[in-house]
Amino acid sequence: MKMWHEIFAAPPAKYLSQQFMQKAIAYELQCNAFGGVSKSTSRMLVAIANGKKTALAPFRNITPGARLLREWNGRTYEVEVTKDGFLWRGENYRSLSAIACEITGTRWSGPRFFGVGTS
Repeated sequence: MKMWHEIFAAPPAKYLSQQFMQKAIAYELQCNAFGGVSKSTSRMLVAIANGKKTALAPFRNITPGARLLREWNGRTYEVEVTKDGFLWRGENYRSLSAIACEITGTRWSGPRFFGVGTS
Protein backbone atom coordinates (compact mmCIF):
# COMPACT_ATOMS: atom_id res chain seq x y z
CA MET A 1 0.00 0.00 0.00
CA LYS A 2 2.85 2.35 0.77
CA MET A 3 4.45 1.80 -2.63
CA TRP A 4 1.07 2.29 -4.35
CA HIS A 5 0.67 5.64 -2.64
CA GLU A 6 4.23 6.68 -3.57
CA ILE A 7 3.67 5.86 -7.24
CA PHE A 8 0.07 7.00 -7.72
CA ALA A 9 -0.10 9.69 -5.00
CA ALA A 10 -3.43 8.29 -3.81
CA PRO A 11 -4.62 5.28 -1.86
CA PRO A 12 -5.78 2.27 -3.89
CA ALA A 13 -9.48 1.65 -4.36
CA LYS A 14 -10.82 -0.84 -1.80
CA TYR A 15 -11.92 -3.35 -4.44
CA LEU A 16 -8.46 -3.78 -6.04
CA SER A 17 -6.86 -7.15 -5.40
CA GLN A 18 -3.31 -7.51 -4.14
CA GLN A 19 -2.34 -9.25 -7.39
CA PHE A 20 -3.74 -6.42 -9.52
CA MET A 21 -1.96 -3.78 -7.45
CA GLN A 22 1.35 -5.64 -7.79
CA LYS A 23 0.95 -5.79 -11.57
CA ALA A 24 -0.01 -2.11 -11.77
CA ILE A 25 3.01 -1.10 -9.67
CA ALA A 26 5.33 -3.27 -11.78
CA TYR A 27 3.94 -1.74 -14.97
CA GLU A 28 4.45 1.82 -13.69
CA LEU A 29 8.02 1.04 -12.60
CA GLN A 30 8.74 -0.47 -16.02
CA CYS A 31 7.27 2.58 -17.79
CA ASN A 32 9.37 4.90 -15.63
CA ALA A 33 12.53 2.92 -16.35
CA PHE A 34 12.06 2.14 -20.06
CA GLY A 35 9.28 4.39 -21.30
CA GLY A 36 5.60 3.66 -21.74
CA VAL A 37 3.54 2.80 -24.76
CA SER A 38 3.78 4.95 -27.88
CA LYS A 39 1.35 7.83 -28.39
CA SER A 40 -0.37 6.00 -31.25
CA THR A 41 -0.85 2.90 -29.09
CA SER A 42 -2.14 5.04 -26.24
CA ARG A 43 -4.65 6.75 -28.54
CA MET A 44 -5.81 3.38 -29.84
CA LEU A 45 -6.25 2.00 -26.30
CA VAL A 46 -8.29 5.05 -25.27
CA ALA A 47 -10.49 4.67 -28.35
CA ILE A 48 -11.05 0.98 -27.60
CA ALA A 49 -11.84 1.76 -23.95
CA ASN A 50 -14.43 4.27 -25.16
CA GLY A 51 -16.08 1.59 -27.31
CA LYS A 52 -14.93 2.97 -30.65
CA LYS A 53 -13.92 0.72 -33.49
CA THR A 54 -10.34 1.32 -34.54
CA ALA A 55 -8.37 0.53 -37.63
CA LEU A 56 -5.78 -2.15 -37.13
CA ALA A 57 -2.33 -0.87 -36.32
CA PRO A 58 0.15 -0.95 -39.18
CA PHE A 59 2.70 -3.74 -39.30
CA ARG A 60 5.42 -2.83 -36.85
CA ASN A 61 8.94 -2.66 -38.15
CA ILE A 62 11.04 -5.41 -36.68
CA THR A 63 14.74 -4.70 -36.45
CA PRO A 64 17.25 -7.05 -38.07
CA GLY A 65 18.67 -9.50 -35.58
CA ALA A 66 15.35 -9.99 -33.79
CA ARG A 67 14.24 -13.59 -33.30
CA LEU A 68 10.62 -14.59 -33.64
CA LEU A 69 9.43 -17.70 -31.81
CA ARG A 70 6.23 -19.62 -32.42
CA GLU A 71 5.04 -22.90 -31.00
CA TRP A 72 2.93 -24.90 -33.42
CA ASN A 73 1.65 -28.45 -32.88
CA GLY A 74 4.09 -29.09 -30.05
CA ARG A 75 7.19 -27.79 -31.88
CA THR A 76 8.92 -24.45 -31.46
CA TYR A 77 9.94 -22.55 -34.58
CA GLU A 78 12.51 -19.76 -34.57
CA VAL A 79 12.90 -17.20 -37.34
CA GLU A 80 15.60 -14.54 -37.48
CA VAL A 81 14.82 -11.14 -38.94
CA THR A 82 17.44 -10.01 -41.47
CA LYS A 83 17.79 -6.71 -43.33
CA ASP A 84 16.50 -8.41 -46.49
CA GLY A 85 13.77 -10.59 -44.99
CA PHE A 86 13.77 -13.61 -42.73
CA LEU A 87 16.05 -16.58 -42.10
CA TRP A 88 14.54 -19.95 -41.22
CA ARG A 89 16.31 -23.34 -41.28
CA GLY A 90 19.24 -21.75 -43.10
CA GLU A 91 17.08 -20.42 -45.94
CA ASN A 92 16.20 -16.80 -46.70
CA TYR A 93 12.56 -15.85 -47.15
CA ARG A 94 11.12 -12.54 -48.27
CA SER A 95 7.98 -12.88 -46.16
CA LEU A 96 6.81 -14.33 -42.88
CA SER A 97 3.73 -15.62 -44.67
CA ALA A 98 5.84 -17.95 -46.79
CA ILE A 99 7.41 -19.38 -43.63
CA ALA A 100 4.03 -19.72 -41.92
CA CYS A 101 2.74 -21.59 -44.97
CA GLU A 102 5.73 -23.95 -44.87
CA ILE A 103 5.16 -24.65 -41.19
CA THR A 104 1.39 -25.14 -41.30
CA GLY A 105 0.83 -26.38 -44.84
CA THR A 106 -1.84 -23.73 -45.39
CA ARG A 107 -2.03 -20.01 -46.11
CA TRP A 108 -1.53 -17.78 -43.10
CA SER A 109 -0.81 -14.15 -42.44
CA GLY A 110 2.83 -14.46 -41.39
CA PRO A 111 2.81 -11.44 -39.08
CA ARG A 112 -0.33 -12.76 -37.37
CA PHE A 113 1.07 -16.30 -37.13
CA PHE A 114 4.23 -15.02 -35.43
CA GLY A 115 2.37 -12.47 -33.31
CA VAL A 116 4.04 -9.38 -34.71
CA GLY A 117 1.04 -8.04 -36.58
CA THR A 118 -1.78 -6.05 -35.23
CA SER A 119 -3.40 -8.20 -32.59
